[in-house]
Amino acid sequence: MNRENRRTIIIPMDHGLTVGPIKGIEKDLGEKVNKIALGGANAVLGHIGIPLYAHRGYGPDIGLILHLSGSTSISPSKNYKVLVNTVLEAVKVGADGVSLHINIGTNSDPEMLEILGTISRECREFGMPLLAMMYPRGDNIQDEYAVEVVKIAARAAAELGADIVKTNWTGDPDSFKEVVDGCMAPVIIAGGEKGGTREILEITKQSIDVGGAGVAFGRNVFQADNPTNLVRALYLIVHKDYSVDEAMREAEL
Repeated sequence: MNRENRRTIIIPMDHGLTVGPIKGIEKDLGEKVNKIALGGANAVLGHIGIPLYAHRGYGPDIGLILHLSGSTSISPSKNYKVLVNTVLEAVKVGADGVSLHINIGTNSDPEMLEILGTISRECREFGMPLLAMMYPRGDNIQDEYAVEVVKIAARAAAELGADIVKTNWTGDPDSFKEVVDGCMAPVIIAGGEKGGTREILEITKQSIDVGGAGVAFGRNVFQADNPTNLVRALYLIVHKDYSVDEAMREAEL
């Protein structure tokens, strides 16, 4: 996180485990990480494949968040995210933080909450920052963007010790402010499916204006025609408080 404003721009690239080699992260991850770093992102996030094959080569420096949980889209229990790595491994590879994906409202949410509690304790022992990706998702959730369930998901992460909470944008600033105000930890928004450039920049600006701490956009960045320029626009909004029009003009979007 930026030490002055306590905000962050994180680019998740963990999708390969879940959905395979989708556009933007087919193989040459290192080149994509460098383009993202040039724009001013604070960190990339991914599984152990990122530090093994892509991270911190000869390009600009950028933080690394090692993702510790996962599942595949073809699993009969795809909402159940199991542990696939450890906090100790993150320490060994020099990661700046770790992350977990937790789905609240699915049949396996008790097991995932237990994982979150365990990893949170290990993170405190090692002094490792923890990002919790908290999504209302599963059999007991009718609308995963509804403020009532997003508030619960975000607060659960803070209660169990997460340092940063990533969750869904609830659709408008007023409802998202309820999420931010109800969570002790900084809250950043997920990008979800790929959207239009202006749309994601406007959502970013709205979230920042009501107290959000930044963004964690994956496909919207690594599938963009010019990831560097898009990240630059995000940087200007998140860290410099530019308007959307000013950011787009400065980033040449």
